[in-house]
Amino acid sequence: MTAIVVLGSTNMDLVAYTARAPKLGETVTGREFRTIPGGKGANQAVAAARAGGDVAMIGAVGADGFGEELRHTLTASGVDIDLLRTAEGPSGTAHIVVDDEGHNAIVVVPGANGTVTCLGLGDETLIETADALLLQLELPLSAVLSGAEAARRHSVRTVLTPSPAQPLPPELLGVIDLLVPNEHEAATLTGIADPHAAAEALLRQVPEVVITLGAAGSLYATRGARPVAVPATRVDAVDTTGAGDTYVGALVVALCEGRPMPRAMAWASAAAALCVQRHGASTSMPYRTEIEAR
Repeated sequence: MTAIVVLGSTNMDLVAYTARAPKLGETVTGREFRTIPGGKGANQAVAAARAGGDVAMIGAVGADGFGEELRHTLTASGVDIDLLRTAEGPSGTAHIVVDDEGHNAIVVVPGANGTVTCLGLGDETLIETADALLLQLELPLSAVLSGAEAARRHSVRTVLTPSPAQPLPPELLGVIDLLVPNEHEAATLTGIADPHAAAEALLRQVPEVVITLGAAGSLYATRGARPVAVPATRVDAVDTTGAGDTYVGALVVALCEGRPMPRAMAWASAAAALCVQRHGASTSMPYRTEIEAR
């Protein structure tokens, strides 16, 4: 049985490393450029598979060289791609600038991801077999909603990373079990900067929330209980790209294995800490043995 299904994006990350990100209208000189397989959906699939999950991916790549490389990256990490479609035209791309402090700025061009507007043949059958469905917002919202509704019909746990942040319709939030925004996404969704207050506001729409807070750790809130804060693992970050997706992938694996939420959060934090000490997104994601050792 496939424990985790990811309905999401696949992108080729085009990454420029520079001392500092350029301001509007400014040109700076970079020191290095890399092409790295990524996309929030593919990243979460790779992270979950490397963390020990049995993972399948639903989405689309383009009929180009990037598409072939994206497929290879997923299969090399043990992700089932039988339902990963090939669309006419280019694969999705993410254009990323990473500065010397490890911070990043990203522009995503959807490409083939934009063709995934609803579930395809066999997708709901696959979702039905899962313990959890992971969702993000780099596919058209209609596809995200279709996937979440299918999961609800079959009592499959839905986990949504609301990124890129945008207003979400009540019908989508109404079929989400666990929302995992970072602090900026939580503020965008609620208009509230304080994470504790934002979590309280989000609980009016979803039953469980984990807000990731970067170096400050993460915050868990559920209805009828006191919030729980879990500290981050302290490291020197070189590239934060993919850290959030690593956290979510590892978190869901831990939850599917029956770990209590605080322990699952700590385990996911250890995975993210390993990720930020390496360059790239999918290339930086740790394997289960590394997480356990951490």
